[in-house]
Amino acid sequence: MHRLRDVCKHLPNRCLSPRSKIRKSGNKVSGRLSDLSFMSNVLSGRCNHHFTGEVDTSSCFMGVIMENTIKKYNIIAAIMAIVIFPILFWALGDAPKRTWLKEAISILTILAYFMMLGQFFLARSNHFMLKAHKMNRVLKLHKFIGYLFVLILLIHPLLIVFPRYFEAGVDPVEAFITILSTYDSIGVLFGIIAWCLMLILGITSLFRNKIGLSYKNWKIFHGLLSIAFIIFASWHAIDLGRHTNIWMSVYMIIIGGIGIILLLSTYFSKSLKEGETND
Repeated sequence: MHRLRDVCKHLPNRCLSPRSKIRKSGNKVSGRLSDLSFMSNVLSGRCNHHFTGEVDTSSCFMGVIMENTIKKYNIIAAIMAIVIFPILFWALGDAPKRTWLKEAISILTILAYFMMLGQFFLARSNHFMLKAHKMNRVLKLHKFIGYLFVLILLIHPLLIVFPRYFEAGVDPVEAFITILSTYDSIGVLFGIIAWCLMLILGITSLFRNKIGLSYKNWKIFHGLLSIAFIIFASWHAIDLGRHTNIWMSVYMIIIGGIGIILLLSTYFSKSLKEGETND
C-alpha cells in the first residue's frame, strides 16, 4: 500500500481519483477568492488600493483634509460677509457718533439684519457651499440663528426708544407711539410691514407641526415669506437707517439679491423638473 501511494504521487492529475481532483480544485478556488477579498473595499469606493491587496489610507486622509479645508474657508467667508464687512462699513461711515448705548444698539441691529440675510445661505438650496457640512448641524444652526435674531429684531422698536430713559426730553412711551403712528414715511410703513412679516415668520417656524401644511408646502411658504420680509426690511433700513450709507446700502442689496436668487432658483428648478416628469 505504501508503494502504491508513492507511485500515485508521481501520477499526472488525470490519473487521480475524482475525489482528489475536487479537493485540489477546491483549494485553488479558495486561494483565489482570498486573493480577491480586497476587491470589496475597492468596489465600495472607500479608498484606492492600487490592486495591491493593502489598504491605501493616503487618499482617504487627503479627502478628510480637503473636506476640513472647505469647511474652514466656508466659515471664514461667512464671518467676513455677515460680521466683518458690516462692522467695517459701520466704522467707516460718516454718521455722527452718539452714546455708547445707542451705538451698541445700532451694531446689534446691523448684525441681526445681516444674520437674517445669511439664513438664505444656510438653506438646502446652497448645496454648493454646504455639501462639505453635515446638514443636520446646518439646520440646527439655521434654527438657532433664526429664533435668536428674530427675537432681537422684534424688540427693535423698543430698543430705539430705550436710551431715552437715560436722557432728558421726549418721553420714551410717547416716542414709541409717535413711531408707530407715523405713516407718511414709506420707510416707517415698510418697517411695520417687515415687523409683521417677521412675527408671522417666527410663529409659523415655531409651530410648524401644528399648522397643517405638508413639509413641501410649508417650505415654499417659509421661503416666500422670508423673501418678502427681507425686501421690506432692506427698504426700511436703507431709507431710515442711520448707518446705511451708499456702500452699506449697495452691500445689503448685493447680499440680499444673491440670497433671493439662490432660493428662487431652487423652486424654479424643482418645478421645471416636475413639469418634465409629468410630460
